[in-house]
Amino acid sequence: MGLGKVTVDDINVKGQRVLVRCDFNVPMKDGVITNDNRIVAALPTIKKLIADGGKVILCSHLGKPKNGPEAKFSLAPVAVRLSELLGQPVTFADDDTVVGENAKAAVAAMKDGDVVLLQNTRFRKEETKNLPEFSKELASLADVYVNDAFGSAHRAHCSTAGVTDYVKTTAVGYLMGKEIEYLGNAVNAPVRPFTAILGGAKVADKLNVISNLLEKVDTLIIGGGMAYTFLKAQGYEIGQSLCDDEKLAYCKEMMDKAAAKGVKLLLPVDTVCVKSFPDPIDNPNIETLTVPVTAIPADMEGCDIGPETAKLFAEAVQASKTVVWNGPMGVFENPVLAAGTLAVAKAMAEADATTVIGGGDSAAAVMQLGFADKMTHISTGGGASLEYLEGKALPGIACIANN
Repeated sequence: MGLGKVTVDDINVKGQRVLVRCDFNVPMKDGVITNDNRIVAALPTIKKLIADGGKVILCSHLGKPKNGPEAKFSLAPVAVRLSELLGQPVTFADDDTVVGENAKAAVAAMKDGDVVLLQNTRFRKEETKNLPEFSKELASLADVYVNDAFGSAHRAHCSTAGVTDYVKTTAVGYLMGKEIEYLGNAVNAPVRPFTAILGGAKVADKLNVISNLLEKVDTLIIGGGMAYTFLKAQGYEIGQSLCDDEKLAYCKEMMDKAAAKGVKLLLPVDTVCVKSFPDPIDNPNIETLTVPVTAIPADMEGCDIGPETAKLFAEAVQASKTVVWNGPMGVFENPVLAAGTLAVAKAMAEADATTVIGGGDSAAAVMQLGFADKMTHISTGGGASLEYLEGKALPGIACIANN
């Protein structure tokens, strides 16, 4: 999945209008940004384009506005924070139509190195339907298009894919390039032994990921809620634990596939059970029982891997040279049920290996547990990284490669 010479280092943007698709889908409360990580992650690409004399026009979605423009989904606070981080003014083009009179006037007045931020692309209903009308409007502002939003690269939207039909020069930004390098190399050209760890709640969410990874890995570790469907497929009683009964045959098929390919498939050998799911989820006042997976009580639910499993998984991780992880080992949001996820994160942090976290809950867990700076790469896209692990071509990347 290499892209050849189409990064921001390979294009001349001096005096050019450069439309950059960023991922500014940041968490906000009462109009205040509560975590600016995604804005900070976009800075290297933006600064590079400014330094090269481009007229930098930024666009992004924020949230999921359902009824057209809504004030709570405005990108105005992002413009303020960007100005602070860049140390220069960022003009906010506040048009509900995104490409309106304000945007056109702001772009027309730009000098080399100036920055303009457009309004939330999802204020236009055409955006998520990838309709040509909005794609053409976005393209009318630009001489060059740069996609730096990996978190949205699996969506064929106007601002991530459609716009490239109408802009001749296209490239990926540094953040997107990093995702392609680490995720792509980890999966398609790994230094071996290569171990993948899958967790999370549902087998259904990772059907194609499991099958694709079994073609590539030396060891596949399965934890989290999805492990109980595999355990039931092996004939174990799993009590009240999560189970996708419709996927039992699939789990058997995957275990057979692993055996046929000589892939080591590791499942939990013990589990931490509770009588009822914690409410609220972070309530620490819960009683647990740790049992072998062969002895899960009928009235209890497995909510984390046990200490023997944590040791087994950690040993596999530390014997690896490439490790990709997507999905927590248990209900990590609860301090009592976070030990399994913590053990995997610690093992990855200490491993002499390329360690890649596949976005979503795994990224949140690693950050929450304090191991973010010990990982080789943490993906900014949960859904996008999952589709990448499935072996799918992502529209937001494919369109750049095709151009």
